[in-house]
Amino acid sequence: MEYPSTKEALLRAANVLAQKNATSASPIRPAFGARILRFLNLTRAAMYPTVFAGDAGVCEAQALAAAAEELASLLSETVEDHSRHEGIMTCFFERLPIVREILDTDVQAAYEGDPAARCAEEIMLAYPAFEAISIYRLAHELYVLGVPLIPRMMTEHAHKSTGVDIHPGATIGRYFFIDHATGVVVGETCTIGDHVKLYQGVTLGAKSFELDENGNPVKGIKRHPDIGNHVVIYANATILGGSTVIGDHSTIGGNVWLTHSVEPGSTVYYRGQ
Repeated sequence: MEYPSTKEALLRAANVLAQKNATSASPIRPAFGARILRFLNLTRAAMYPTVFAGDAGVCEAQALAAAAEELASLLSETVEDHSRHEGIMTCFFERLPIVREILDTDVQAAYEGDPAARCAEEIMLAYPAFEAISIYRLAHELYVLGVPLIPRMMTEHAHKSTGVDIHPGATIGRYFFIDHATGVVVGETCTIGDHVKLYQGVTLGAKSFELDENGNPVKGIKRHPDIGNHVVIYANATILGGSTVIGDHSTIGGNVWLTHSVEPGSTVYYRGQ
């Protein structure tokens, strides 16, 4: 059997790929992921300069100015209606002090919920939960402003670096902590109240997908559970369904599989055979 030369194979592959790419509707976004990460790091440096500013030692105003410049560039490639850009940026940056205040409660929840935590700085620098939650909270602000793509890429960066998968569309209250963090999944339409603690491997997911007449998943409907206030969910518990509600002050044990609601004050645990 006679094989083509490597040069011929490269040329053929390049021609086929060029034809496919010529018909693609996706725009070219140079270094898009790296620029999102830079925007994220600058924004967090403005909120916590003593922790995230690094060697650059930038002040809050410098970090925010650079973050705004980066965000403006990112919006120019994702939001087609340029008249919306200034409004998005104004709303986002006006919300930052509130996001910082909420993140402070998350740090407090981690300190109070983990005997191994020694100080706030340790939590912000060494805990994967804070990395994931801080990125989620910034991404969520852009998500509710109707910004496409960027929020998902932000939380997917957190997913890759921490193993925590929080969709930016989820709604999460104050004093939120994920102990050990790895393997946690929080779906797009999930709501979580205040003072909620999750352990590793918890899934707050969808039970099934409603399909349209063409067999495609219906978008924009409630698919994920609602978790009340002061709830603890232990390792590897799975709670599914858009109509599932976990009442306030409930405890869900490890390895539990739940597809129905539980009353406030409930304790649910797995019974082995």
